[in-house]
Amino acid sequence: GASNSEGAAKVSLLKRVPALRDGDFALAECTAILLYLSRKYKTPDHWYPSDIQKRAQVDEYLSWHHANIRANAPKTMWIKVLIPLFTGQPLPVEKLQEVMEGLSTSLKQFEERFLQDKAFIIGSEISLADLVAIVELMQPVGVGCDVFEDRPRLMRWRQRVEEAVGKELFFQAHEMILNIKELSNIQIDPQLKEHLAPVLMKMMK
Repeated sequence: GASNSEGAAKVSLLKRVPALRDGDFALAECTAILLYLSRKYKTPDHWYPSDIQKRAQVDEYLSWHHANIRANAPKTMWIKVLIPLFTGQPLPVEKLQEVMEGLSTSLKQFEERFLQDKAFIIGSEISLADLVAIVELMQPVGVGCDVFEDRPRLMRWRQRVEEAVGKELFFQAHEMILNIKELSNIQIDPQLKEHLAPVLMKMMK
């Protein structure tokens, strides 16, 4: 029925391979897609500033993000929802602790190195850097690891991003992530589980 195809759609979204098709042109990396769209559709300058120093700051953040936030935040989802779902067993608590510690280090750097006392990552206006950061940081929130708790500076930044993007749009964008817990109800083919379990366990080593 309908709920089944909805489940399938959620799972395909989870593969986290955003793909953009523009005629014959295809792109599959999230950041590249955002940059391409911002150039093609001449979005307001603040998203990816024409000022070369500000633009360099956005680029700097994006490359740091990839190796830090991107390397840690999505793992919370794997540990809390996806791996238990596929393997049928919860992961040891210390595994989550390990990931949260890694994420915590990244968040400290994020605040001290990038956010500092500015409204947004590169200054007084929102940019792609903030957008890319928030999307990733909402993933742990979606599985019950609130990274904003006990981080007032980060929390205020999140509120500013929400306001700049518009609450409505912000929650639409994150609805799927925030509903991820519901995935636990999906019935997974036992054979698929058997194939995936060892792969996933290895992935988390």
